[in-house]
Amino acid sequence: MAKTMAKQVLVSKRATIQRINRALAKSDQQLKACRSNSQWHRDLGDYYVVDLSRNGIVGTDIDLGAYGRELGVLAAWETVADE
Repeated sequence: MAKTMAKQVLVSKRATIQRINRALAKSDQQLKACRSNSQWHRDLGDYYVVDLSRNGIVGTDIDLGAYGRELGVLAAWETVADE
């Protein structure tokens, strides 16, 4: 009985961010990257979500892989490269 192994397909960070931003654009939101040497990095994390209509931050310390799966833009067999 041979067990089939599911292959993981790598998706670049840039492609993942674009997919997430396309999904967030429907609700007038956008994913932003925080610079690592910024004074805000400690509070916001590597990535955060901004609501453009309210001009406020709605999510901080975003994990690209988990957030992409939550939005439905990453399939179960896809994983973010450089993680």
